[in-house]
Amino acid sequence: MTDQRQAEVSEHTVEEVVRGQLAKALGGKRGMVEAAVPTVFFTCTYLIGNHYGWQVAGLDPLRLGLALGGAAAVVLAVVRLVQRSSVQYVVNSLFGIAIAAFFALRSGQAEDAFLPGIIYNSVYALVLTLSILVRWPAMGLLIGAVTGDPTGWRDNPAVVRLSSRLTWLLVLPCVVRVAVQYPLWAAGMVGWLGVSKILMGWPVQVAALAAMVWLLAVGRTPLAATATGPDAEAAEAAEPTARPRPQE
Repeated sequence: MTDQRQAEVSEHTVEEVVRGQLAKALGGKRGMVEAAVPTVFFTCTYLIGNHYGWQVAGLDPLRLGLALGGAAAVVLAVVRLVQRSSVQYVVNSLFGIAIAAFFALRSGQAEDAFLPGIIYNSVYALVLTLSILVRWPAMGLLIGAVTGDPTGWRDNPAVVRLSSRLTWLLVLPCVVRVAVQYPLWAAGMVGWLGVSKILMGWPVQVAALAAMVWLLAVGRTPLAATATGPDAEAAEAAEPTARPRPQE
């Protein structure tokens, strides 16, 4: 491992990780649309078909909605393949609608198509919360993966605290989704479930990542690990060379 990788994790490393995640989310506008299209097709088809009593090729509104949602995702995947671009978001949509179809067809209730998302967000929020409570916050693990030192960030208590705060910002969207969507699911309100799934998907996730960047920007707390003696003096002397500060 090089000296650069062995360098302790600082605020700048955390900020780079979060900004990278935010840029990825903001730069994927097409991916956001592709993730929403199957839900839109399913919800609209089911609501309209159920209202007018449609049956196409022997498919009831539930099966028809699932079929059209899946077909839309397949079409988007084919377009991506033809353009030789990433199919990541389309594959996620296909995987999601397959699980939704399993739940909905098993019970025969359209609202159960949204149940996997509610379960996922509940479990995800629980896992993230546990990672904070045991002082191995998920954002810290991400930082370790980026820097190439999985545990080095834990040597700096300030980075652990900051990573915990950032991880709480990942927990919040999951909790909000469950708090909104579970009552809608229990009431069988398929239309509002579809709307909430779209509005509380990528937009809420991007907002959470933006809040992380804001937290880092307003804090600017020096996160260098405390040290004493010759090593600390040497590190302080070397810092301007290793990490020059921008001119005001």
